[in-house]
Amino acid sequence: MSNAIECLNGLLRGEISAVETYNQARERISLPGVAPMLEEGQLSHHRRVQKLVKFIKKIGGEPSDDAGPWGAFANFLEGSAGVFGDKASIDMLEQGEDHGLKVYRDELENCKDPAAHTFIKEELLPAQEETHSVMANLKHTLH
Repeated sequence: MSNAIECLNGLLRGEISAVETYNQARERISLPGVAPMLEEGQLSHHRRVQKLVKFIKKIGGEPSDDAGPWGAFANFLEGSAGVFGDKASIDMLEQGEDHGLKVYRDELENCKDPAAHTFIKEELLPAQEETHSVMANLKHTLH
């Protein structure tokens, strides 16, 4: 498997996990005014899933179809945050977005395929930066 496909499938698994995590958060968090931000965050990650699947197929790869170990970890974290309340769930989402931003930046450095590098830099990273910013701002507003 090529470096690009491995790299992009790793990002895809993370995005699938993010969609699942936002879905859980939307079911649990009841703070007024937060639902639209959570919905937009989930939609942003879902759009990235779709873009990644399409790009991986375009370059001849087989897209991952589940979140892998990240999904189980995200489920554990979100379940734990749910016990402690809305603020803890928002904290977990922000930490997930922070981790996602780091992963994107790392893969931007590690992925040597020029087309994949450009795709990450121009299509995926800006959207990750945006969802990270929204969750960071929400977290700081609540604390």
